[in-house]
Amino acid sequence: MSMKKTRDSDQLASELHSVAIRLLRGLRRADQASGSTAPRLSALSVIVFSGSITLGALAEAEQVRPPTMTRIVNALAQQQLVSKQRDSKDGRLTQIVATMKGKKLLLQGRDRRVRRLSQSITALDNDELEKLDAALSTIRRLIETLTPD
Repeated sequence: MSMKKTRDSDQLASELHSVAIRLLRGLRRADQASGSTAPRLSALSVIVFSGSITLGALAEAEQVRPPTMTRIVNALAQQQLVSKQRDSKDGRLTQIVATMKGKKLLLQGRDRRVRRLSQSITALDNDELEKLDAALSTIRRLIETLTPD
């Protein structure tokens, strides 16, 4: 790989990283209407889309220590967004499952973020929309290289 390509790749990676964080922060403002915190909503998302997960697996997925995740899960349980159930195969383990209230809260939050983003997208002209569509395809391919099978 040439030095120019490496430098360009590094610069693009840095800019993409910054843009992705700024986009998510901007959209996260819509989450304030949920009445929950960003760490709780992030954990709830993992729980909802996994169907059922142990505390250890959830802590690993969220990249936090188990005691931190215990506090988050307990807060979610107090809000009646998740329930804890004994694992049917190993009674020592507890499975965390989203309640209907938790699923509804998560989906409503996603809808708010998507609506907010859609409003911004409608301001783009056709050329920008085509470029955005092409960029999304490229970003999906990048994600595939980052995600383990």
